[in-house]
Amino acid sequence: MGYSQKINDPAFAKYVKNANSYSGYFSLGLAFVAVLGFFINGEVSDNMENPESLFIGLGIGSMFILIAIFQIVGRNRGTTWDGVVVDKKTENKRRRSKYDESWINYTRYTVYIRADNGKTHTTSAEDDDTKYNYYRVGDRVRHHKGLNTYEKEDKSGDKIVFCNACASLNDIKEVFCFRCNCPLLK
Repeated sequence: MGYSQKINDPAFAKYVKNANSYSGYFSLGLAFVAVLGFFINGEVSDNMENPESLFIGLGIGSMFILIAIFQIVGRNRGTTWDGVVVDKKTENKRRRSKYDESWINYTRYTVYIRADNGKTHTTSAEDDDTKYNYYRVGDRVRHHKGLNTYEKEDKSGDKIVFCNACASLNDIKEVFCFRCNCPLLK
């Protein structure tokens, strides 16, 4: 019972720092490819010439960089907060396939968490009820700054635990996450 003090392990700070770095590098790479691709298109295509094509590439590249900046700032501005699971819902839904005109049926599993400040947060998955079954209405949870998962206060009856860094599913007996090697909060 209780929240783990292992959240203070330097591995979590390193994980958040690396996630921010990867976001930045990935967006810079995409921006470079967009600018280069539109520049080359402007040089060889009859449809659009430079500098018009280059400006479009710069606009798209800037958009990739801005998205990464917002993602990094949001991760760094986040806070640690406590809450309680207040509801769980399953919904049978359908959507058009992106490959043809057929319809795809799926089930969305959603868990609703009310923070102590009154704001409601959700976590959901399609056709995977693992998180849905892991959390029970009434469970106390904690969201840790910079991470995208919730730590349960009472993990005493659990056989699994989610890594709070990368959200991978781990056996409760393990000490470190098999994927990112961060300590498991149990």
